[in-house]
Amino acid sequence: MRQIPVDTSAATVMVAQPPQPKVRDRRTGEIATDAETGATLMTVDVMFAANGEVEILSVTVPQPGISGELVMGTPVAITGLVARPWENEFNGQRRHGISFRAVAVTSLAAGTAKAA
Repeated sequence: MRQIPVDTSAATVMVAQPPQPKVRDRRTGEIATDAETGATLMTVDVMFAANGEVEILSVTVPQPGISGELVMGTPVAITGLVARPWENEFNGQRRHGISFRAVAVTSLAAGTAKAA
C-alpha cells in the first residue's frame, strides 16, 4: 500500500480527543491490533494547524507509542506520520479517504513539566 510521509515540522499539533482503542469490527467490538507487534492500536484525534489552515486528523498509533497525558488541548509531537489513501466498496457503495498512522504521539507538555 502506498504511504505518503507527512512533514509536521512547521505545524502546530494539539490533542482534540484523547486516545481511544481503535475498533476493528463495530459489530463485535473487536479491538484492532498491530499486525507486526500485536500491540493494541489507539486512535488520537489531533488539531493539525499549518499554512493558515486547521484540520482535525484521526491518527492511529500503537499503544506503546503514546506518551504523556494526552488530554484535550495538549500540544504534541507526532513521530513518523504517514498518510495512506484507501478505497472500499460496501453494499454497492464506493467509499474512499485518507487514513493517518504514526509511530508515536508524545505530549510536549510532559517534557516541559520535567524540565521545570
